[in-house]
Amino acid sequence: MMQQTATNWNENSGTQISIAYAGLELKDLIANDLSGSFRVTFNNTIADLEQYLGDQSILSIPDIILVEVDKDEKCFELVTNIRKNFLLNGVIIVMLATRKDKAQVQKAMKMKLHDFYTYPFATSDLLERLNFLVRFKLIRPRLLELSKEVDITYKMPAGKRFLDLFIACSMMIGLSPIMLIVAIAIKLDSKGPVFYKSKRVGTGYKVFDFYKFRSMRTDADQLLAKLSETNNQYAVEEEGVTKSAFVKIKNDPRITKLGNFLRNSSLDELPQLLNIIKGDMSVVGNRPLPVYEAEMLTSNEWSMRFLGPAGLTGLWQISKRGKEDMSERERKKLDNFYAQKYSFWLDVKIILGTVPALFQKEKV
Repeated sequence: MMQQTATNWNENSGTQISIAYAGLELKDLIANDLSGSFRVTFNNTIADLEQYLGDQSILSIPDIILVEVDKDEKCFELVTNIRKNFLLNGVIIVMLATRKDKAQVQKAMKMKLHDFYTYPFATSDLLERLNFLVRFKLIRPRLLELSKEVDITYKMPAGKRFLDLFIACSMMIGLSPIMLIVAIAIKLDSKGPVFYKSKRVGTGYKVFDFYKFRSMRTDADQLLAKLSETNNQYAVEEEGVTKSAFVKIKNDPRITKLGNFLRNSSLDELPQLLNIIKGDMSVVGNRPLPVYEAEMLTSNEWSMRFLGPAGLTGLWQISKRGKEDMSERERKKLDNFYAQKYSFWLDVKIILGTVPALFQKEKV
């Protein structure tokens, strides 16, 4: 049964979210705990689900496909077939497993499923996640327009913006010789571009291009799915939890020899001065997150962090960076605190505390 009441954003709407379910082992659990919030159609086998989906029209296709992992792993073939069907290509797919199997989790991540749960899990968490996935699916086509609206709502204070420009421009000028040396060293150390660019989510869920000096191999992104299961600093060891919101790889094998030095000295972060000058980030704030991490911080409690400015440094960096006892919840709480309490003097305190935090011993 559900252990707590989850936020059901759809509970007062006229149209209830529809789920097509396949499986028998967790069927009673889902029927008891989710049927009150969703319109669930139950199918005993993968074949039954395929038959059901084949009978649907564009007006009756489900919002979510919730499927148990079967012993023959036909569920993964089902996903491949669904992705080939233009009517079902945008349907949300979540898998449920009754036993721990890292290979299955990695396979699900590689296929870019929306989520994967291993029993036992709190059905309240599953309810919250499914509600968000539907909401995110509805707003995603308007993501750029939405981010512009939100960005206007959370406009950076003029004083903070002036401090950002003064610090960033001064550092760009003063550190330009060092940045040139680092660029040359990267080019000589390994094959690949000097700079690494990725999409990050900052203030008000605004998505922007995030710059760093390249410190990893060129195939680093392809290796992330596997390493996030085996080497993640924030991996939760509790029974039934398969992944955490943040990903920070311990003893990351993707890092080049030079990259290890750049990371430990934080020299790889210097290109973000350009992000600050452009207005994507502030000197002090909450770290902008990769899209796959931002999508997981969706409850009312944790979305608070996106109401504050995105930053080059922040409370996390000066208090817990690189320490093994840094929990995911602790980092989220630091982010939320800054989003609610940021001020000029808090920024000054964080800036002064950043310098001794730059050189860390832990390889994370």
